[in-house]
Amino acid sequence: MSLFITDECINCDVCEPECPNNAISQGEEIYEINPSLCTECVGHFDTPQCVEVCPVDCIPKDPDYEETHDQLLGKYNLLMATGK
Repeated sequence: MSLFITDECINCDVCEPECPNNAISQGEEIYEINPSLCTECVGHFDTPQCVEVCPVDCIPKDPDYEETHDQLLGKYNLLMATGK
């Protein structure tokens, strides 16, 4: 499952540099997570780094992008193979 950033985001800028897949970018009003790049840090870390550093707890799992651990690992392997 990909993660997403809710409108509770305060644009503190701490999540973007923590993302190993560059899935987080500044949107029109708040930061956004690209679900095709988000692996919940599977392949890199044991826990999602953006969630770890978020001071307002505004990064839940996105129910629109449900993925198993194996699917996230497959996405990670594909991203690493393509150099994304």
